[in-house]
Amino acid sequence: MAADCALDLSYRLPIAPKPVTISEVSAVDPTDEELLQRIGYHDHAAFETLYRRYARSVLGLALRRLGDRGRAEDALQETFTAIWRAARTYKPERGKAAPWLFAVARNSISDRGRARREPPAEAPDEPSLEAGPDERAEQSWLSWRVHGALETLPDHERELIELAYWSGLSQSEIANMVGIPLGTVKTRTRSALARLADELEEELR
Repeated sequence: MAADCALDLSYRLPIAPKPVTISEVSAVDPTDEELLQRIGYHDHAAFETLYRRYARSVLGLALRRLGDRGRAEDALQETFTAIWRAARTYKPERGKAAPWLFAVARNSISDRGRARREPPAEAPDEPSLEAGPDERAEQSWLSWRVHGALETLPDHERELIELAYWSGLSQSEIANMVGIPLGTVKTRTRSALARLADELEEELR
């Protein structure tokens, strides 16, 4: 299990004793952003809460990408081990926690997929497929334009686009994660795509 792997890391902070005379009361569950910040300071309870929230979705994404449950479970474990180690690098001002988490998951899944493939005994003598300077410049320009267009979207629309296209989640999974009806997800996604099409009209010609 990912939680066991992460919590068995060599660096472990002592757990402060809790006052026995005061019962803990939490009216509002911590946000994903708050959990990541606490994990950055090696808060085990925050890590377990985040794991419970996202393990199923990350495993589902890994299964779709890898097609093998064993490798998907390995990717799940690697994802949350990486989150435990890298949580301090998360910056709330740069965006929501969920896209950041799924970016970590995609990297772990990709690494697990590459580990399965054996390199050829000898590299074939073929032309390089790497983009040249002109193509790289064009790709950088398009990437900059797309990110700029995303910034023009309302927050509630931008979050759905990031989860769908950068995290690979289905609309049903997004609805469950964000806590809104599936119909609302579809409506907001259509609206966001229409806004992006208008913003990127020249690039789409």
